[in-house]
This record gives sequence, C-alpha cells and structure tokens, in this order.
Amino acid sequence: MANKSPITIKKYANRRLYNTASSAYVTLADLAKMVKGGEDFVVFDAKTNEDITRSVLTQIIFEQEGIEGQSLLPTTFLRQLIRFYGDSMQALLPSYLEFSIDRFSGERQAMREAATRMFGADAFSAGSFVTLQELTQSNLNAFNQALGIFSPFQAALPGVDGAKKPSSSEDIEELRKQLSDIQKKLETLAGGKG
Repeated sequence: MANKSPITIKKYANRRLYNTASSAYVTLADLAKMVKGGEDFVVFDAKTNEDITRSVLTQIIFEQEGIEGQSLLPTTFLRQLIRFYGDSMQALLPSYLEFSIDRFSGERQAMREAATRMFGADAFSAGSFVTLQELTQSNLNAFNQALGIFSPFQAALPGVDGAKKPSSSEDIEELRKQLSDIQKKLETLAGGKG
C-alpha cells in the first residue's frame, strides 16, 4: 500500500521522469498506476529542485481526460472551476473539494451497491444517475448557503440556483435557520462516522 515516505521522481529538461526508488525512467502512465495503487510520490525538477508534483498530477489528469470514455470532469464543472481563480472564495474551494472527494471515495462501494440495488446491473450506464445529479445539485446549494454564512452580503455563486443576497431582517433570520440546519447535519454526520 502507501509508503511512509513518498518516492522521489526527478523530471529532467528532456521531460523524462526518473524514479529514484527503482532507478528507472517512468512515464505519466506509470505515475498514474502508482497513484491508483496508493503509492505516494513527489516530483522535483532535476535542475531547480522545485516541487512540481501538482503540475505533473495535472498532466496525468489532462491525459486521462483525453482518453475516449475516461473523462470525469464535465465541461460545466471545468468552467465553474476556472471562475473560482482570483475569486474571494478561491481559498475555501480546495478544502471543500478535498472533503467532497474524500467522502465520495470513502462511500463509493456503498454507493455502488445502492445504485446496483436501485437500478440493477445497468446502474452505471449514462442515464441512470438522475438521483445522483439531484444529490449533487443539493450539495452545491448547501455549499452556496454555507459560503453565504461566511460572507452573507456577497452575491450568490454563479450557476447555483436558489441563492440570493440577504436584504432584510427576514433574510438574516433565514440564514440563521439555515446555519442551524447545517450545524445539525454536521453533528449527524460526525456522529455517524464514529
């Protein structure tokens, strides 16, 4: 499984990647297999010793997205992601995405089994995820409401329905109610983890 200390990969000027643990050149596909196998690595530019792990992982994602039928990132998601660069909420998004993907990863087997029970053997076909899409929209709405708590006078996030600027004491009271609901849900989630 995962090593205690990450494997060091060196990237040379000729764009070749060298695995210092195995003393062999590797490809992005090899690094993708390492990630899938739970092996942790860091990539350094061989000349400057700069940590370039993030850009190499992004390259792996770019290559995977280019494979027909392998795409994970919908175009609308990519556009929304680009909109967050330079936005005041940019600092919150990485934590939210990391939390979301960790939750999804931790629950994917249970989701797979539930989808198979609900939709049968074709559970993972293209048209079978209306419920999952509704859940995703609900999560985006909840995230937008949570962001509103941190910045209640900021405009709603683009592309998310149902959010508005508070303009009266009724709106502020509604935000308090929503905060209370979110706190209850978080307590329920925290209680269910243990």
